[in-house]
Amino acid sequence: MMPRLRDRNGGDWLFGTLGLVLLMVGWSLVNRVSGPFVLPSLSETAEAFLGLFASGSVGRELAVTLLHAVGGAVLGALIGFLLGLAGGMRRSVGATLRPAATAILGIPPVAWVVLALLWFGPGLWSPLFTVTVTTAPILFASTLQGVEARDRGLIEMAEVFKLSRRTRLFRLLLPELAVHVAPALSTTFALAWKVALTAEVLGDGSGVGGAFSTARAHLDLAEAMAWIWLVVIFLLVTDGLLLGPLRRWIRGNRASGQAAREGGPTCVGIGYVRERS
Repeated sequence: MMPRLRDRNGGDWLFGTLGLVLLMVGWSLVNRVSGPFVLPSLSETAEAFLGLFASGSVGRELAVTLLHAVGGAVLGALIGFLLGLAGGMRRSVGATLRPAATAILGIPPVAWVVLALLWFGPGLWSPLFTVTVTTAPILFASTLQGVEARDRGLIEMAEVFKLSRRTRLFRLLLPELAVHVAPALSTTFALAWKVALTAEVLGDGSGVGGAFSTARAHLDLAEAMAWIWLVVIFLLVTDGLLLGPLRRWIRGNRASGQAAREGGPTCVGIGYVRERS
């Protein structure tokens, strides 16, 4: 089973690289058709990208944006997950929180940016609050749906074998929720970077968003796109480091579930119940 998983992971890397190559080809075509005043060439953007590191400003600006984006995403994910877990366990809590979460999710991020500036002023808290309040409803909805979609047969088996609450949480419930939460986490981290940069552009001009706004004001499209490159690279890096292990763990559980399909109903965590029997 492990060689098959490794082959699949290798194929994912190959096709992911192919997707990036196609994106660069599309970039070059747009540059040739529209000219450098619409989209700079790849070589110009690469030169500006290397120039960012030569100037020594990348570390400071990136650290600020990392704090805004990743910090806000982690806070939003934690809050949304806990509220979704509580809402799934208690029907009344879920019915109470669901409309509020939908309403918050429907508010444009730029509106939260403006409100955060009025409430907290420019500085650390405005972007952090904006990212948190924008991402929390996404995790709430996915977690709530995951709890409601639990395997009822597995729950009954856990009650029959009198498993402890700790075992039900960490060996049964959380592995089931991972399938629903993992895609929402990917969306959350991607959205967090967008919201953080918007808050920085409209706020005090700090971080990568502020540097991008300065390059745009100077009509330096190559430098502006270089900052976007930097954001995309660190988005992919943080997504791979934080969520890559979770995806591989889910694939491993799915593979083991398929191998045990002939033995009866399968689910993440069903093997532990069988062990107890």
